[in-house]
Amino acid sequence: MDACPSEDVLFQLPWLPVSISGCRLLTKSWFGETAYRILLTDMQCVWEERMDAADIQSRAQQELNRRLRASVKAFFSHLCEVARPCLSGGDGQAQISLTRQEGGNISMRLKSELAGLPFYWEFHCSPAPVALVCAQLLRPLLVMSCLLQQQVEQLGGLLVRKDEEIQDYRENGATLSRERLQTSAFQEQTYREDFMAKTLPLLWSEHSDALGFNPGLQQLYAATVAHRTAPKRKLSEELSVGEDQDSAREPAIVSSSDVGPVDSDPADDRNQNGRAETSRPTTQQPIKSSPAERPSAKPKKKKVGLFR
Repeated sequence: MDACPSEDVLFQLPWLPVSISGCRLLTKSWFGETAYRILLTDMQCVWEERMDAADIQSRAQQELNRRLRASVKAFFSHLCEVARPCLSGGDGQAQISLTRQEGGNISMRLKSELAGLPFYWEFHCSPAPVALVCAQLLRPLLVMSCLLQQQVEQLGGLLVRKDEEIQDYRENGATLSRERLQTSAFQEQTYREDFMAKTLPLLWSEHSDALGFNPGLQQLYAATVAHRTAPKRKLSEELSVGEDQDSAREPAIVSSSDVGPVDSDPADDRNQNGRAETSRPTTQQPIKSSPAERPSAKPKKKKVGLFR
């Protein structure tokens, strides 16, 4: 028996446009072995329903199909087969209808056949919590909007540089071989005002497909949600690499070979217990020793970088 998915699993699912009883919706649906979870929105409200094996068996055999004598897995596989196309915009064999109820709930009734007998199912969806709506719809759409805006700005800057390049060619005598290829210089502000004036009325019209996630937007949504946890993974990997590098540098930090012995004979470098004196702090070394008294040491490597 499987449980309903976590928010992260649901987050990875796409929003698909469907039409049920003349109502245009965006849906997310997950079906396990004996559990499911669905989200629906008409951009005025978001509804959800989650069901586990016990709830499914109770509704199917005690409320809707009293003559049904089968295990949950047996009839749930049939429910998945007929419900998935209806909730993904496909052409399913089942009949499905939507009814709005009091209190803001909605009910979707599905009718099909199982082993020659009528099989009924009802999805009872209630308004989803605000936190769920923000996580599954609002935040991804805002990220997508910011991403597209940055893309537009970069493309606008590229067009300006291309115009400067073309102008340089013209000033040096270059000409077009075909006049139909000639274009006017790109004016970002003029283009933006003209684009918004022509496009916004169409998007707000009743005939526009404002709810439809076309394949391009679905791909952008998938890429957006896939990178939600990527920065955390990257940060943890960088911290792990940094710790490894720090541990690899520790012996060089405590070693005295970079400093060299001061006012000591190499034979005296070991104490009575035979341990090297190099483990002692270097602050105990005499300060007034002359450079001539120091034995020759390896020359220090010259530091390379901004600071010398």
